[in-house]
Amino acid sequence: MTITEPWLSVEQIAAHLAISKETVYRWLEKGKIPAHRVGKQWRFKPSEVDEWVKSGNASEDTGDRVDTHG
Repeated sequence: MTITEPWLSVEQIAAHLAISKETVYRWLEKGKIPAHRVGKQWRFKPSEVDEWVKSGNASEDTGDRVDTHG
C-alpha cells in the first residue's frame, strides 16, 4: 500500500517551517517557494519544501527577525 503525502495549506506549511504566514506569502509573491495552485489556493508538498530549504534557497532574508542570542 502506498502512502500519499498530504498537501499542506499556507498555514500548515508555515507551522511546518516554524515561520509566519506572511513569510510564506512573500516567498510566493517572489516565486521562490515550491508551491502548486489548486483553484484559488496554494498547496505545498512538505518533501518539496524540505528539499528547497535544505538546498539553501530559504536562507535569504525573509523579513522575519529571530533572536539568536537567546
